[in-house]
Amino acid sequence: MNKITLHDRWIVKAPINDVFRIVTDFEKFPERFPRVAESIQINKREGNCLEMNATVKSFGKRFQVKMKTQILPEKGFISDNDSYQFGTSGHEELLLSEHQEGTLVDYTYQLIIHKKWLGIIALPLLRWYSMKYWKKAVIDQLKKILER
Repeated sequence: MNKITLHDRWIVKAPINDVFRIVTDFEKFPERFPRVAESIQINKREGNCLEMNATVKSFGKRFQVKMKTQILPEKGFISDNDSYQFGTSGHEELLLSEHQEGTLVDYTYQLIIHKKWLGIIALPLLRWYSMKYWKKAVIDQLKKILER
């Protein structure tokens, strides 16, 4: 089993409430961020806790992910994700805080790769590429939506 922690931070020049509204509207994630989410179906919602099935995109492939997500009001979300099809699981945190220029987005993904052969191939690629792709596919798109 291979583990990796991916982390980065960005500033979005928009109020925290606006950023929060966009990043926690999971039903519209595929529409707003089509490079990472093809579909998201909310199966269960109890207060701020959601269970979802998603079809996500990564490295030119589509795969299924089961997500157990907790929305943190005005702060973002945390999610435990399993992709049995791809052989990974992970803990994701997208945390928001106020910044003098707008909103600081602090993103962490702790990824576990269960398939040994996949870890050998994927770890170097993930370290080099993942956060660059996330910035382009999510953060830059978020800026387009909110920074007018």
